[in-house]
Amino acid sequence: MAAGVSLEILDLRHFAAPVLRPVLDAEGELWSKRLHWDYRSSARLLMQYLDNHLLPGYAALEAGQVTGYTFCVYEETKAVIGDVFAMPGRSPETAESEPEPEREVEETLLKHLFETLLNSPSVDRIESQLLLHPSGTHAEIFRASGFDLYRRLFMVQPLAGHWNRQRVEMPQELELRAWRDDDLNAAARLISTAYYGHPDSLINDQYRSVNGSMRFLHNIVRYSGCGVFSPHASHVVVDRSTRELAALVLGSRVSPQSGHITQLCVHPKFRRQGLARKMLLVAAAHFLSQGVSEISLTVTEANAQAIELYRSEGYDCVHTFDAAVWERR
Repeated sequence: MAAGVSLEILDLRHFAAPVLRPVLDAEGELWSKRLHWDYRSSARLLMQYLDNHLLPGYAALEAGQVTGYTFCVYEETKAVIGDVFAMPGRSPETAESEPEPEREVEETLLKHLFETLLNSPSVDRIESQLLLHPSGTHAEIFRASGFDLYRRLFMVQPLAGHWNRQRVEMPQELELRAWRDDDLNAAARLISTAYYGHPDSLINDQYRSVNGSMRFLHNIVRYSGCGVFSPHASHVVVDRSTRELAALVLGSRVSPQSGHITQLCVHPKFRRQGLARKMLLVAAAHFLSQGVSEISLTVTEANAQAIELYRSEGYDCVHTFDAAVWERR
């Protein structure tokens, strides 16, 4: 924030989409540069909510122009902080005196949002995963407000010139097949079982129940909550005797050149058979056939076994970010 320029923080629902267009465009450029993600579909969805004045949050104004925003969504007694972003410093003078003036704006926005949420008697839990922001960027303000932080890794595997199709063979009692729409219920049961006691269930409480896992799946599969869902890259492993799912991998396209593993899990009864590795290979083969040149995924730092698997498959950590959780006590 340039010296002498006052900052106003106003309710985000006072603003229509065109006013925030420059901010969303600037954010899209950073998503593309840092993560190779196409942010346009997310921006379009945000603009629909903005035009309908339905998005709770705050906007920052400097000299009458919107330069940053933050928002959240409510899920019963939980609030999820969806994003915070401020335009990078616009003048050379500002850049020299304040290398990251946008951080000050973002933290001011977060303080206002925290004040609203923490003082809301209907909110018992707050979750946030600010994927775009490097780990530690806003750690201090989250901790000062009572949040627990969990470091997460953004890992990428290059495909072009580095990956060859490998034959995937399943145990005789298991069947590998492509994802179908009618797999949603069985997939929700698998996810809630696979994540019992898992570090990620501390970060995302949707994993703790079948109903919550169903909401997670609908967001990924039906509503493009993480890129454009790719049924061709998504597969399940079925137990031939019970017809229950033993494992699954879900993938989305986050840009023309990038695929993303949105979910990979194995039922506890079928672990230690190499199924997770096989599912990664299956997804990679189908992404490669779509012209994708790289695959990304995210993993919690505490999940050392998964990180070891991903590294052995050629994934490298290119970015880290923080997940934050607050619970009323």
